[in-house]
Amino acid sequence: MNRLLIVDGSNLLFQMFFGMPARIANEQGKAIQGTLGFVGALLKIIRKTEPTHIAVFFDGEHESIRATLDSAYKANRVDYSEMPEKNNPFSQLPDVYAALDYLGIKHAETCSCETDDWIAGYAFTYGQENEIVISSFDSDFFQLVTDHVSVLRYRGDNTVICTPEYINKKFGIVPCQYADFKSLMGDASDHIKGADRVGPKTAALLLNEFGTLENILANAADIKNRPFKSL
Repeated sequence: MNRLLIVDGSNLLFQMFFGMPARIANEQGKAIQGTLGFVGALLKIIRKTEPTHIAVFFDGEHESIRATLDSAYKANRVDYSEMPEKNNPFSQLPDVYAALDYLGIKHAETCSCETDDWIAGYAFTYGQENEIVISSFDSDFFQLVTDHVSVLRYRGDNTVICTPEYINKKFGIVPCQYADFKSLMGDASDHIKGADRVGPKTAALLLNEFGTLENILANAADIKNRPFKSL
C-alpha cells in the first residue's frame, strides 16, 4: 500500500521558527533558524514515516471564506505582514521553498482556501486505498483519522502518531465525532466560542449518548431539564 505523507507546512514553520532557542544567521547575516528547524524536522518525519509519496502545503495570503461567514473567525491571530524580520516566520518562507525544491519535494501554496481544505480533500479522495499520514499540530485534523489516515504531531523523540485508538483514549469519542466535539467546546485558537458550561468531559458524554450534534440539539429540552451532574 502507498503511504502519502502530507505536511502542514505553515504549521511546521511556525513550530520551528518559534521553537528554536535562538536566532541563527547565515554568512550574509540573514536569519535562517526557522528554515534549519523546518528542514531538520521534515527529514526526521520522513525517516519516521517512510512515505512513498510526500507533499507539503502552505497557507497563502488571502482572505478566508470562513471569515466572511463569521467575522470573529481567527480574529485573535497576529498579523505578521508588518512584523520585523526577527518576529516574522514568513520572512524565511522563500528559503524553505528553495530547500524543498533542492530536496525534490513537491509543495504548493493555497490561493482560495486553507491548507486544511486541501489536506481534507486528499484524505477523503485517497484515504480509502492508501495510507495517509498528516503531519500537523492542528487538532482539527483529528476528525479525518481512520484506520488508513493518521495524524503525526512532531515533538522530536516524543513524536506522537494519532490513530482512532489515540482519539478514543484521549477524548472518549470516535474521530468522526471530533468536529461536533469541538463545536460544543469551542476553539480558542480560532476564536470560536462553544456552548456554555460544556467542557471536554461533558461534550464527550453528550456525544456518546446522542451520537451527533444534530441529535443533541434535537434533545436540548430534555438535556436542559436534567441535573447538570448527570451529564
